[in-house]
Formats: sequence, C-alpha cells, structure tokens
Amino acid sequence: MINSEAVFIGAEAARPLAEQRHVELEPGLTAAEFDRVEGRFGFEFADDHRAFLSAGLPIGKGWPDWRDGEVDHLRDRLAWPVKGVLFDVEHNAFWHDEWGAQPADRGEALVVAGERLASVPQMIPVYSHRYLPAGRGTFGHPVLSMYQTDIIFYGVDLMDYVRQEFGAGEGLDRRELRWQPHATVAFWRELVG
Repeated sequence: MINSEAVFIGAEAARPLAEQRHVELEPGLTAAEFDRVEGRFGFEFADDHRAFLSAGLPIGKGWPDWRDGEVDHLRDRLAWPVKGVLFDVEHNAFWHDEWGAQPADRGEALVVAGERLASVPQMIPVYSHRYLPAGRGTFGHPVLSMYQTDIIFYGVDLMDYVRQEFGAGEGLDRRELRWQPHATVAFWRELVG
C-alpha cells in the first residue's frame, strides 16, 4: 500500500498540470501497466512518482511515454544519468574518489567507472533531464536536473518541481528558508552542486 503522503504529493503534482494548456494528460497508468513497465525495465517507481502517473500520464515532447513509448527510447532515458557520468569520465577527467585510483588508460578508466556505476541507484525520468530515484516505499525525494555530472536540485519534491518547471501553481522561492532540498540517494547526492 502506498503511503498517504506520497499519494498526496503525486496527486497534487498532477492536478495543476491538468490545467496547463501546453501539457496533455492521458488517463493515468493502471496497476497492470505499472507492472508491465517495472517488469520490462527492472525498477519500481517511487510512491509519489507512481501516484503522479496514476493521476494522469503526461505525454508529448520531454515526457517519457510509459504506456506507448518505444522501448529503446525509454531504455536510453533510463540510462541517461549513467551515460552522462561516463561521458565526463572519458572527456572531462571526472573520477569519483570512492572508485579508488584512476587508471591512466582512458579505456580502462571507463571500464572501472562502468563497473562502479552498475551498482548506483536507478534514476527515473520525470520530464526531459529531470529525474527522481526509483524505489517502491519511498517518496519525497527532490527532483534532480541531471546533465552529465552537472546535477542540481529542480524541486524540493515532485509537487514543488511541477510548480517550478511548469508554472503550475506557486513553487517555493529558492531564497526562502523552506527551500532546503536534501539529496536522498547514494552516489547521486554527492554530485549535486
């Protein structure tokens, strides 16, 4: 059973999107559709993300089409965060301290980085390059904008994110004391700048 606070966050994130003229919503994903998506791609949505997609499935440019999208395209979207880190390893001398000594050979460095990245938490696309962590039984994560190792907060949670990104209600002012997102997911939280 999904936590009631997670349901509230997801539903409140979806509600104002329905009022936006530039966002098209289809009926939300069903339990069977969630099972199909999660089984096919090997992850579970966080509870608030699940509630959001249950309330209505945003479609169109930038939105992952979990119902009818091309499998390869969705796999690419799911792989985007890790591929971005690998790009920075190859082209921008990125190396995470916890990976040990960086191999001098670029190819070997990519292999080691790929092995280390195979165990980091899965990030799930919300819109464009905005992501939430996977994980049934979790909710309230900040939405992260992920572009290679340039990772920043884009909302305190899913509800705040939708308000910030789409002007769908009043988001938290980033100068307010309440704007204090806390990265919650191992590895990725260390890259938030």
